[in-house]
Amino acid sequence: MDAEAQESFREFVAGRSSALLRTAVLLTGGDRHAAEDLLQNALVKAAGRWQRIDEPEAYVRQVLYRQQVSRWRLKWPRREVTVAEPPEAAAAPDASGVAELRLVLRSALSRLTARQRTVLVLRYFEDLPEADVARLLGCSVGTVRSTTHRSLARLRTLAPELAALDGPGRQPSRDFSPVEVRP
Repeated sequence: MDAEAQESFREFVAGRSSALLRTAVLLTGGDRHAAEDLLQNALVKAAGRWQRIDEPEAYVRQVLYRQQVSRWRLKWPRREVTVAEPPEAAAAPDASGVAELRLVLRSALSRLTARQRTVLVLRYFEDLPEADVARLLGCSVGTVRSTTHRSLARLRTLAPELAALDGPGRQPSRDFSPVEVRP
């Protein structure tokens, strides 16, 4: 890699690594250490091909998704260990409800399988259409739909408090769009 390409790569990492890390944290179920490893591996792969990559962020995101898929396809899956994180900065008093929902959502997401979590992150956090999710994960659109449906049903079971987001008197929507989760 020449000096110009190295500088370009450094600028990309400095400018986009925090957004990519947020996605990685969601993909790993809130495990920041695993997310850092996932992002680091994706950036190493991108650095090796940097001069041939047309859209760097799209490339790195696709590597993130595929590596996460590879993790949950392992013959001997790794056990996820939930660890306590330092408390977030004190929020304004009226924001406690939002913070509580964020914690409930994070806890519920961590209890989903890696596959379920990956599909939900791609569909609702990344806002990708089903066809793109299927292409990224190497499965059919029907598999994405059924996994999304089962994942949302499990999420509603794990965190019934999230049903309040649909509004009073409404049936829960099929396109459940969770509140933004900030890792």
